[in-house]
Formats: sequence, C-alpha cells, structure tokens
Amino acid sequence: MSQALNALTELLSLTKIGPLHFVGQCENLGLRQVFGGQVIAQAISAAQQTTLADRLIHSCHSYFLRPGDSALPIHYDVEILRDGRSLSARRIVASQNEQLIFTMTASFHSNEPGFSHQTDMPQAPAPLSLATEQELVRQLSPTAINARFVNAFSAERALEIRPVQPYNPLKGHVSAGERQLWLKANGQLDEHSFLHSALLGYAADLNFLPVALQPHGKGFLEEDMQVATVDHSMWFHRPINMNDWLLYDIESPSAQNSRGFVRGAFYDSQGTLIASTAQEGVIRQRLDRD
Repeated sequence: MSQALNALTELLSLTKIGPLHFVGQCENLGLRQVFGGQVIAQAISAAQQTTLADRLIHSCHSYFLRPGDSALPIHYDVEILRDGRSLSARRIVASQNEQLIFTMTASFHSNEPGFSHQTDMPQAPAPLSLATEQELVRQLSPTAINARFVNAFSAERALEIRPVQPYNPLKGHVSAGERQLWLKANGQLDEHSFLHSALLGYAADLNFLPVALQPHGKGFLEEDMQVATVDHSMWFHRPINMNDWLLYDIESPSAQNSRGFVRGAFYDSQGTLIASTAQEGVIRQRLDRD
C-alpha cells in the first residue's frame, strides 16, 4: 500500500468516541475548505461501522450545508433510523465547532438473489495507455493563489487517476459536458474491507461538478469562479473492488440559474456497472472583479 493510500484509509477509518459518534481528521489538499469527497467517504465509514457486517451500503443522499474547515476535525453523529430483516437505514450529520456542515441519509442491504441487468460500458481507451493525473498537473503553470492545490495534486495520491480527456482546471476551454477517467487505489486494499465503499464515495466527487463548466469554457480553479457542491447522491449496484481499474463516465445534461447538474457511472475493467452518481452544485462566475 502506498504511503498516500495508507494515510487516506486512516482518515476514513475514523476514531470512535461513542457507540454512534466518530471523529475524523481532514486531508491536506492545499485548500482551506474540506474536499467534499472526504466528507462523503467518512460519513459512509461512520454509518457502516454501526450496521451488521453483511449489510453493505446501496445508496446515500447528501447535502453540504456549510463549507468545512480543513484545519479542524469533523464530528460524525449517526442516528439509527431502522434495522429491518434485510435493510438498515442511517442518518449521519457532520459538524465542526458545533455547527452542522453536512448531512447524509444512507441505506444498507444484505445480499439476496433477484433480477439483474445493466447498461453496457461505453468505449474508452485502456487506462495504461493514458497519462496519470500527476503527470498532467505537473505541466500546469500555477498562480500564487492555487499553487498549493497544484503542488498537492502533483504529489503521490491515494488514487491513481488517468483522465481520458486532459483538462486544465486553471484555464478551461469550450468542450462537450462529458468526461471519462480511469481510477484505482494506489496500492492494495484488503478485499473484504468496508473501506472500498468509502473510497468509492471519495472518488465519486473527483472531477465531477467541474464537468458542468466545460460547455462554458471555464476551469473550476479560475480566479473568477465559485464552485461548490450542494447535494450528492450515490447508488452502489454491485460489489466494489478499488484494487481494479474503474471507469468513471460523467456527463452534465444541464446548467441553469447558477447551478450545474452532473451524473456519472462507474464500471469495472470487465464492463460491470458498479455504481451510479448524481450531483448538483453552485457554479458562479464573479463578474465584479477588476
């Protein structure tokens, strides 16, 4: 396991300070605010630790209420909504300085036989034929404002990411509201660990909402842009193996009223549909700058 992956899995494991109360630290990505994917992943981890081992998450629906501060720990409180014969429901709230920053409702399901079908995986180049995200980021020319972010993303990462379409978050260009990328854990996770689900929650927020900016030729790190997730949903269809290459296929069918909408699908290297995602967030261009 790489040092970066080990550090992230430690963050996602959380510290349990009560039966339904957990504390997590924040990842340093060169930004003052907390990365939304980290909060999603830690909330999944907290909830999973309160359910039976054979009940895995199959859906979660989240709202980001305030920006989190990456310099402070996050407290996660889990409420048991229901434990049925095969399904369990949890509500998770995250807070800093006694202020609510995030809420999630998650559902867990034990395995059972039933109908099965899926859409076909779209065409994409093989992952090893593509440059890594670190290699692409190192080619950027950061400004003083975003240099810390570029430095953090050009260092070793917990996930190996290989974008199909290279993009520049510092200076966008007009393109279709579509993006594909391959990703996997940068190291080997225990195949039975519940952290596979949490890590997919983390990965789902990477490169997601900025796809809504592509038809408008903007990068999410441009100095006149404000980009913030409002809500995020995930559906976990089949067992997850973050040790395998996963294709994240993303599209943005709509942007309107300063909100962008994106949706995506994860497929494993064999073409199996693993999970689906949807997100809406604020995408504002500040027009009052000199």
